[in-house]
Amino acid sequence: MKNIFLIILSLFLVTSCEKEIDLDLEDQSGSIVIEGNVTDQTGLYYVKITKSVAFTQANQYPAIENAQVVLSDNTGQTETLLYVGNGRYRTSSFVGQSGRTYTLKIQAEGKEYTSTSTMPEAVSFDDLEQDSFTVGGETSYTILPVFTDPVALGNRYLFSYTVNNMPKQYFSEFSDNVNNGMPNQRPLLLPNDDGEDPDDVKVVVGDTIHVEMQCIDNNVYTFYSALLQLSGGGAGGGVTPSNPPSNISNGALGYFSAHTVRKKSIVIQ
Repeated sequence: MKNIFLIILSLFLVTSCEKEIDLDLEDQSGSIVIEGNVTDQTGLYYVKITKSVAFTQANQYPAIENAQVVLSDNTGQTETLLYVGNGRYRTSSFVGQSGRTYTLKIQAEGKEYTSTSTMPEAVSFDDLEQDSFTVGGETSYTILPVFTDPVALGNRYLFSYTVNNMPKQYFSEFSDNVNNGMPNQRPLLLPNDDGEDPDDVKVVVGDTIHVEMQCIDNNVYTFYSALLQLSGGGAGGGVTPSNPPSNISNGALGYFSAHTVRKKSIVIQ
């Protein structure tokens, strides 16, 4: 099957340090697909609810328009989200904060779906450093997110990055199973247009790379680690007809993530 986030997240570039995950490869077309995020940034938060389609069908995902979507946290804050079209529901005044546990409850088509996610404490995103390597006369670039992992074991990170103002996003997930409590040593590999994906570009001198660092909880990390497996383990990995393990109940596909956000940009020189 094809799901919208398998298309968006079709390129993963760093191998996982977690144990191998057993994946359900059964056809689940017609299943509800939920994508929800709460962050520590001021603003509106969104939950998108659609239905999955068969792998052989066009990338048109039917929106679910009449759901009841309620977001709450362990301090008593609660809000029913407003439908704004295209399967999207948004908050009005809800506030995300590190250290809180968030619960998403959805009533849709006679079923209830629930998920919880705890927002970790933010880790300081200090800088971005550039490096390069040459293969066959072609120069490729990497960037190193500069941050120091906290001493306590169990931190999980997601890095989302884009090239210039292009819409395609690239993702890499990190854990601290290796180098716990140390400065980060894992770079982000930048796209080098190998011809396998028409939406890819070759990063060259003068390009601006925009990087978002998220601190995520373990269940969300497991979701993205599985996406890495499904996409073939890195550059050139294609979309696959299967689904990563969701942290949402009652057979829903997708994820619900409460995470911190820090951003930096770098110009390739």
